[in-house]
Amino acid sequence: MKRSLLEEVGILLLKNGFTVKTLTRTCFDILARKDSSILLVKILHDANSISRETAGEMERVSYYISASPLVIAERAGSYLEDNMVYERFGICTLTPSTFKNCFENKSPFLRRSHAGPTASVIGEKLKQKRDELGYSLNELSRNVGVSRRMMSKYESGNSEASLKNANALYRLFGGSIFRKIDIFSPQGKVADSLSEIPKKYNELGFESTETKKAPFDIIAKKEKSIILTEIGDNTNPYLLSVSKLIDAERLVIFRKKKPKEIPALTKKEFLEFESANELIKFLKEFE
Repeated sequence: MKRSLLEEVGILLLKNGFTVKTLTRTCFDILARKDSSILLVKILHDANSISRETAGEMERVSYYISASPLVIAERAGSYLEDNMVYERFGICTLTPSTFKNCFENKSPFLRRSHAGPTASVIGEKLKQKRDELGYSLNELSRNVGVSRRMMSKYESGNSEASLKNANALYRLFGGSIFRKIDIFSPQGKVADSLSEIPKKYNELGFESTETKKAPFDIIAKKEKSIILTEIGDNTNPYLLSVSKLIDAERLVIFRKKKPKEIPALTKKEFLEFESANELIKFLKEFE
């Protein structure tokens, strides 16, 4: 089931001009890029199976590479509804059909949270449509079935509409009065790391974090420079292709003897760097 869904999503991305890298045993199954748009996609049969740790790692990696983390699934216990954006530990979760619609300028505006489905009303658009059709605020309130005060909140942009009220507004004015959910907007959050290598990156002026389920152990960023770092004597086979796709430098910190044909250092050598520019210059010599 997952393999079929993985192929479906991969083909859709390729058809829409993305370069696609499929991975296994990492916190994301697909890394895709088109120009400056980068997606980290986790494919699941049931969205409830994602762990908080995996979701958190997707968010952290997304922050450093300005990517959009997404979960695409058909179920979360029961079947998910199309044209609805759900959340799993803060990550946008949607069906394959909804994902496809987003490429056809049919982005969803309904979001399901613990409070139920809601839609964000564009207050200015609602007022404009109301004026165009000649409704008074009282008349519109009666037609939708809400108080005048609630309708005033919708027009001032201070309230989300419930599914029932959103449907009533949609029947009167169509979908243009709702704020579409941009699933391609970069998301993510930063988290501090306490171990020695990330601390050294921070001393050099980078932001950095550790990972456990990514094709690298540490990701560091300073302005436009991104470094993917692996620690150990066996390099991850995905490291090179992932770094190329997101325009990142790669570095392997070996515990034992280091090879000469790849950008590699011992831990001692890495800790001796005194500036970010010195480290970046060393890495660029391998391009």
